[in-house]
Amino acid sequence: MVVLEFLKSMIDNFGAAIIVPIIIIIIALIFRVKWQKAVMSGLYAAVSLEGISLMVGAFTPIITPLVQNMADVMVNITGVNLNVFDVGWQATSLVAFSTSAGMIYLGLGIVLQTVLFLIKWTKCFQPSDLWNNYSYMVWGAMVIAVTGNFPLGIACMILCNLYSLLVADMLAKRWSTYYQYPNCTIIAMHNIEPGIFAIVLDPVLNLLHMNKLKWNPQSIQEKIGFLGEPMTIGFILGALIGLLGNITSLGTMEAWGSIFTAAVATAAIMAIFPKITGFFAQAFAPITEAARQFMGDTSEREWYIAVNDAVGYGEPATLTCGLLLMPIMVLIAFFLPGNQTLPVVDLVAIPYMVEGLVAVYNGNMAKVIVTGAIWFSLGLLMCSATAPIFTEVAKEAGYAIPAGAAMITSFNILGKPLVGLVFFAFLSGNPMLIGLAVVVYAIAYICYRKNDKKLEDHLETMAAKNAA
Repeated sequence: MVVLEFLKSMIDNFGAAIIVPIIIIIIALIFRVKWQKAVMSGLYAAVSLEGISLMVGAFTPIITPLVQNMADVMVNITGVNLNVFDVGWQATSLVAFSTSAGMIYLGLGIVLQTVLFLIKWTKCFQPSDLWNNYSYMVWGAMVIAVTGNFPLGIACMILCNLYSLLVADMLAKRWSTYYQYPNCTIIAMHNIEPGIFAIVLDPVLNLLHMNKLKWNPQSIQEKIGFLGEPMTIGFILGALIGLLGNITSLGTMEAWGSIFTAAVATAAIMAIFPKITGFFAQAFAPITEAARQFMGDTSEREWYIAVNDAVGYGEPATLTCGLLLMPIMVLIAFFLPGNQTLPVVDLVAIPYMVEGLVAVYNGNMAKVIVTGAIWFSLGLLMCSATAPIFTEVAKEAGYAIPAGAAMITSFNILGKPLVGLVFFAFLSGNPMLIGLAVVVYAIAYICYRKNDKKLEDHLETMAAKNAA
């Protein structure tokens, strides 16, 4: 338990900007990169991740109050008072790491993920993104809270992790290609899961000729000139969110100050983010080249390092779709039958949540917005269904429920339909349902392993249909 406490302390105090560079340096040295280049790779990663953290950290308190104001306006217009409040992924991670099951999986997850990579069960090295294990911890902790069965909760975490790795394997090449990070991919289930829905829905959207809309940052910029520049788009979208968030007080100087602050802040994110993430790409150049020589150009081993989703946050199509979906999801929340969840804090996380969609659709923003609206609406229903259990787990972990909120959730972490189905199978305690969840994974895994190259080629072919 002392070791687990030490690991938790490392995560709490060091964070991605320290842990990821250390892992990168170790991997670089394994691939016989000279130590000077290895250290520089780590430093490039550290600088980019810290820069991303500072940008998102400054952006969140500007946008979140505006989203809250939008929700308040909708309450007044519709008379609907949603009683499940979205407290965000940060609060959820604190709850997860505060549970005994979470502490156990902190160590177990590292061992499991490392072994699965070494035996070639997966091509993704997940421990480099180990702090995102809290996503599995939350689901398992909720199973334990209801059933009192500790092994059942741990088993739920393991199966969720296996599903996560399977989805990550499927999307790794596409994500790496689109976001231009060699041998890198995102792996956190809460942000990669929507990519599966995109794969299924893409042929349908093509039948509707949505691939011909060519609505991506490059084509928009070509058509409308400077108005299509990422910085200009950011300014316009930021101003739109500012207007919606201050709709009841547009006659005041304070409101217009807020509007222009949101506009300039969003423009800054759009302009600066790609420059920061460029450093992150440089971190992997020596490793990629050394790995090719180390393994040999004819090596059959395909590998990807799991990276934090933040490295894709500021990509123009990703951030634009995320910003557009913020007011859309607030609006949907008030009219979606059966929904009790008010998305607030995690709305700023939507750019993370759409990365799988953006990669699959090759930046086609029309497809991303339509698919995101559908999938995230299902996510709102999953949040509503799991909120009573999560609220109790949070209370037991010592989390203070916000005033006025009957229950709490995380739109990003718990708004996951596929993981939610696995969770409810374990929650039931029914061996048949649990066995079904395991069998579905096994069949999907076998089918993928037999057809992995065909799937990769299919995704590249479908992505090309969305090219500008």
